[in-house]
Amino acid sequence: MTDALTERQNDIMKFLRQHDIADVDALAQQFDVSTQTIRNDLRELASRGLVIRTHGGARRAGSASNYAYSERRRIRQREKELIGRRTAQLIPDHCSVMINIGTSTEQVARALTGHEGLVVLSNNINIINVLVGSKARELILVGGSVRQSDGAIVGADAVDFISRYKADYAVIGASALDEDGAILDFDAREVSVARSILKNSRTRILVCDNSKFDRTAPVRICDVADLDYVVTDADPPHEFLQAANRGQTEILTIEQEDDSEILTA
Repeated sequence: MTDALTERQNDIMKFLRQHDIADVDALAQQFDVSTQTIRNDLRELASRGLVIRTHGGARRAGSASNYAYSERRRIRQREKELIGRRTAQLIPDHCSVMINIGTSTEQVARALTGHEGLVVLSNNINIINVLVGSKARELILVGGSVRQSDGAIVGADAVDFISRYKADYAVIGASALDEDGAILDFDAREVSVARSILKNSRTRILVCDNSKFDRTAPVRICDVADLDYVVTDADPPHEFLQAANRGQTEILTIEQEDDSEILTA
């Protein structure tokens, strides 16, 4: 069936096999065609069962599994950078912060390099490396076995290590978001660490780009009502917003316009 695809449609499929998800505007720019042309291509691919349409784009059919950390870094990189900057505005100088594994949380760490007097605890080598040489007062790497695929430290030892501390702020990421308010991930060991970080922090922040609503994952970290803030790049679905409102969780969004930052609450 794929033999009948146009050259551009085959190239779109190659892109989705590499990146798992794409939005219409980015594809239109990459292939130098109109957004309507891309929508027609995605409609054709969806009719063949090759992709699943999403709000503003498409994902590869069967993309519920996790994918490589290096690939995750490249997806929505600009949005994650702005999310990181917005989150850093919530965190004052001279406080303590726990940050878990994630490409969005890495961007938070980058945005915190100018903060003074922070005590930062993380279960991710990459985040600690980002902050080495910064104005932080102390950097604490969670003890335990290192997962070589992404530099994460997960499992029971990591959970026990985190439980010895109490931080002012928690910053966590997630692999998927459900419209009913569930915050989800793939690895039960990683989820246990995220839960421990949330449990042992006073203010709880989730950082996630909006594409996470187009993905699924099997393990629940928490519900949006368990958080104080969600920082994302676009307005979440209405049902998710309702769940956040019931829990008095504040949703903060970033928007881009002409490569400048617009911060909205």
